[in-house]
Amino acid sequence: MRRARRRGLAHEAADRIRESILQGTVPPGAPLREVDLATRLDVSRGSVREGLALLERDGLVVSEWHRGARVIELTPTDVDEVYTVRGALERLAAHRAAARVTDARLAELSGLVDALDRALSDDTDAVELLRLDLGFHDLLYETAANTRLAGAWQALRSPVHLFQLTRIRRCHPHYRRDSVEEHRALVDLLRRREADAAAACAEAHVAASRDALIAMLDTGPSGTDDDLDRLT
Repeated sequence: MRRARRRGLAHEAADRIRESILQGTVPPGAPLREVDLATRLDVSRGSVREGLALLERDGLVVSEWHRGARVIELTPTDVDEVYTVRGALERLAAHRAAARVTDARLAELSGLVDALDRALSDDTDAVELLRLDLGFHDLLYETAANTRLAGAWQALRSPVHLFQLTRIRRCHPHYRRDSVEEHRALVDLLRRREADAAAACAEAHVAASRDALIAMLDTGPSGTDDDLDRLT
């Protein structure tokens, strides 16, 4: 974890903690102790406390009385709730995008799918794979041209990022088999301006991600008290 550059800034502390969570340095369920974080980031405990509150609003952190803050856990309930909402948003985004997509934007979307295909073939690390994957969805919402829809996506984006990172790392063969094909199918439907079919395809893509995540949740360790030792 990189040190915060200016003492006393809650947003700076939140950015550094978020960065470590979304890069997988701090796994789901790991404790986030104010004293340790303040020392590692070289900021006040107050700044860390405020930063953790910001991350709680982002959906990445939970705080409990007498237990302190920790990274959110991956449970079937959490995944189902987040991805049910995401599926509804993605359906609307794809439907709107089909009526608004330009040839230039189709080229951008196709380029991201091609880059994802190459990255999977080259066995690129999970962080880069996810950057390309979420970049595709960011462009889809941008194409939909609805600021409130985009805002709703941003409110879910951090937990989706964390969930998808875990999915890629734990069940990479499934991700490799399905991800490129599903993205290409959506681009093809957008190219043909088939709004209803694109909406259904986008929702099915999210549902497949949800099902894959829930299926792999009983494998792999959860976070422990030693995880903060990896914040470097």
